[in-house]
Amino acid sequence: MNRSGLLSVILGILLLGGCRGLWVTPQELTGGLNTGAPELDPAYSSDGRYLAFASDREGRRDIYLFDLQARRLIPLPNLNRRNSAQEQPALSADGRYIAYVSSERGKPDVLVYDRQTQRSELLTANIRGAARQPTISGDGRRIAFQTSQSGQWNIATVERPAAP
Repeated sequence: MNRSGLLSVILGILLLGGCRGLWVTPQELTGGLNTGAPELDPAYSSDGRYLAFASDREGRRDIYLFDLQARRLIPLPNLNRRNSAQEQPALSADGRYIAYVSSERGKPDVLVYDRQTQRSELLTANIRGAARQPTISGDGRRIAFQTSQSGQWNIATVERPAAP
Protein backbone atom coordinates (compact mmCIF):
# COMPACT_ATOMS: atom_id res chain seq x y z
CA MET A 1 0.00 0.00 0.00
CA ASN A 2 1.39 3.39 -0.91
CA ARG A 3 1.61 6.34 1.47
CA SER A 4 -1.59 8.12 0.26
CA GLY A 5 -3.58 4.88 0.52
CA LEU A 6 -2.34 4.36 4.08
CA LEU A 7 -3.27 7.95 4.98
CA SER A 8 -6.76 7.40 3.55
CA VAL A 9 -7.23 4.27 5.67
CA ILE A 10 -6.01 6.04 8.83
CA LEU A 11 -8.21 9.06 8.13
CA GLY A 12 -11.21 6.79 7.59
CA ILE A 13 -10.60 4.98 10.88
CA LEU A 14 -10.23 8.28 12.74
CA LEU A 15 -13.40 9.71 11.20
CA LEU A 16 -15.46 6.61 11.94
CA GLY A 17 -14.07 6.37 15.46
CA GLY A 18 -14.85 10.04 16.07
CA CYS A 19 -18.47 9.54 15.09
CA ARG A 20 -19.10 7.00 17.84
CA GLY A 21 -21.93 8.20 20.06
CA LEU A 22 -23.59 10.31 17.39
CA TRP A 23 -26.11 7.59 16.62
CA VAL A 24 -28.47 7.12 19.52
CA THR A 25 -31.72 5.27 19.75
CA PRO A 26 -34.65 7.54 20.69
CA GLN A 27 -36.65 6.33 23.67
CA GLU A 28 -40.39 6.92 23.81
CA LEU A 29 -41.49 8.06 27.25
CA THR A 30 -44.35 6.39 29.11
CA GLY A 31 -46.46 7.42 32.10
CA GLY A 32 -49.17 9.39 30.29
CA LEU A 33 -46.92 11.16 27.83
CA ASN A 34 -47.62 9.23 24.63
CA THR A 35 -51.01 7.98 23.50
CA GLY A 36 -52.50 6.72 20.24
CA ALA A 37 -53.14 10.36 19.23
CA PRO A 38 -50.55 12.62 17.61
CA GLU A 39 -48.19 14.18 20.18
CA LEU A 40 -46.54 17.33 18.77
CA ASP A 41 -44.36 20.39 19.48
CA PRO A 42 -42.27 19.17 22.47
CA ALA A 43 -40.58 21.89 24.55
CA TYR A 44 -38.42 21.48 27.66
CA SER A 45 -38.14 23.89 30.57
CA SER A 46 -34.48 24.91 30.82
CA ASP A 47 -34.16 23.22 34.20
CA GLY A 48 -35.11 19.96 32.44
CA ARG A 49 -37.93 19.10 34.81
CA TYR A 50 -40.94 19.78 32.56
CA LEU A 51 -41.84 18.86 29.01
CA ALA A 52 -44.75 20.69 27.35
CA PHE A 53 -46.35 19.37 24.18
CA ALA A 54 -49.52 19.51 22.10
CA SER A 55 -51.77 16.51 21.59
CA ASP A 56 -55.00 15.58 19.84
CA ARG A 57 -55.91 13.02 22.53
CA GLU A 58 -59.20 14.73 23.49
CA GLY A 59 -60.36 15.15 19.89
CA ARG A 60 -58.90 18.66 19.62
CA ARG A 61 -55.37 20.09 19.86
CA ASP A 62 -54.56 20.84 23.52
CA ILE A 63 -51.42 21.62 25.52
CA TYR A 64 -50.12 19.19 28.13
CA LEU A 65 -47.34 19.46 30.71
CA PHE A 66 -45.39 16.40 31.80
CA ASP A 67 -43.31 16.40 35.00
CA LEU A 68 -40.27 14.28 34.13
CA GLN A 69 -39.27 13.82 37.80
CA ALA A 70 -42.70 12.64 38.97
CA ARG A 71 -43.38 11.00 35.56
CA ARG A 72 -46.95 12.34 35.40
CA LEU A 73 -49.06 14.92 33.64
CA ILE A 74 -49.60 18.22 35.47
CA PRO A 75 -53.11 19.74 35.31
CA LEU A 76 -53.38 23.07 33.44
CA PRO A 77 -56.77 24.49 34.55
CA ASN A 78 -58.22 27.15 32.24
CA LEU A 79 -55.52 26.79 29.55
CA ASN A 80 -57.20 24.57 26.95
CA ARG A 81 -60.44 25.80 25.45
CA ARG A 82 -63.27 23.97 23.76
CA ASN A 83 -63.91 24.85 20.11
CA SER A 84 -60.30 25.93 19.54
CA ALA A 85 -56.81 24.52 19.19
CA GLN A 86 -53.87 25.22 21.49
CA GLU A 87 -50.40 24.31 20.24
CA GLN A 88 -46.70 25.26 19.90
CA PRO A 89 -45.89 25.55 23.63
CA ALA A 90 -42.70 27.16 24.95
CA LEU A 91 -41.71 27.04 28.63
CA SER A 92 -40.02 29.49 30.97
CA ALA A 93 -36.97 28.19 32.85
CA ASP A 94 -38.92 26.79 35.80
CA GLY A 95 -42.04 25.82 33.82
CA ARG A 96 -44.26 28.42 35.52
CA TYR A 97 -45.11 30.20 32.25
CA ILE A 98 -46.21 28.58 29.00
CA ALA A 99 -46.28 30.66 25.82
CA TYR A 100 -48.51 29.04 23.20
CA VAL A 101 -50.61 29.57 20.10
CA SER A 102 -54.42 29.42 20.25
CA SER A 103 -57.08 29.64 17.55
CA GLU A 104 -59.68 30.80 20.09
CA ARG A 105 -60.34 34.13 18.29
CA GLY A 106 -60.52 32.53 14.83
CA LYS A 107 -56.87 33.19 13.94
CA PRO A 108 -53.58 32.04 15.47
CA ASP A 109 -52.78 34.22 18.51
CA VAL A 110 -49.97 34.02 21.08
CA LEU A 111 -50.89 33.78 24.76
CA VAL A 112 -48.95 33.20 27.98
CA TYR A 113 -50.37 30.92 30.67
CA ASP A 114 -49.27 31.38 34.29
CA ARG A 115 -49.48 28.08 36.18
CA GLN A 116 -49.59 29.93 39.50
CA THR A 117 -52.63 32.12 38.70
CA GLN A 118 -54.13 29.59 36.21
CA ARG A 119 -54.83 32.41 33.74
CA SER A 120 -53.78 33.16 30.18
CA GLU A 121 -52.79 36.58 28.85
CA LEU A 122 -53.45 37.40 25.17
CA LEU A 123 -50.35 39.05 23.67
CA THR A 124 -51.46 39.55 20.07
CA ALA A 125 -54.80 41.36 20.49
CA ASN A 126 -53.62 44.24 18.28
CA ILE A 127 -51.99 42.11 15.57
CA ARG A 128 -54.08 41.78 12.43
CA GLY A 129 -52.20 38.82 10.95
CA ALA A 130 -51.45 35.37 12.27
CA ALA A 131 -48.85 34.56 14.91
CA ARG A 132 -46.83 31.37 15.40
CA GLN A 133 -43.75 29.76 16.98
CA PRO A 134 -43.55 31.61 20.32
CA THR A 135 -40.46 31.42 22.49
CA ILE A 136 -40.21 32.72 26.05
CA SER A 137 -37.34 34.00 28.18
CA GLY A 138 -36.28 32.09 31.28
CA ASP A 139 -38.04 34.51 33.63
CA GLY A 140 -41.24 34.50 31.52
CA ARG A 141 -41.17 38.26 30.89
CA ARG A 142 -40.14 38.39 27.23
CA ILE A 143 -41.86 36.54 24.41
CA ALA A 144 -40.80 36.50 20.76
CA PHE A 145 -42.88 35.05 17.94
CA GLN A 146 -43.42 35.17 14.20
CA THR A 147 -46.20 37.36 12.81
CA SER A 148 -47.61 37.84 9.32
CA GLN A 149 -49.08 41.27 10.08
CA SER A 150 -47.02 43.06 7.39
CA GLY A 151 -47.75 40.47 4.69
CA GLN A 152 -44.57 38.46 5.29
CA TRP A 153 -43.33 36.56 8.32
CA ASN A 154 -41.42 38.84 10.72
CA ILE A 155 -40.33 38.58 14.34
CA ALA A 156 -42.21 40.50 17.05
CA THR A 157 -41.42 40.74 20.76
CA VAL A 158 -43.50 41.53 23.82
CA GLU A 159 -42.23 42.40 27.27
CA ARG A 160 -44.57 41.64 30.14
CA PRO A 161 -44.38 43.24 33.59
CA ALA A 162 -42.55 41.32 36.31
CA ALA A 163 -44.70 38.84 38.22
CA PRO A 164 -45.64 39.74 41.78
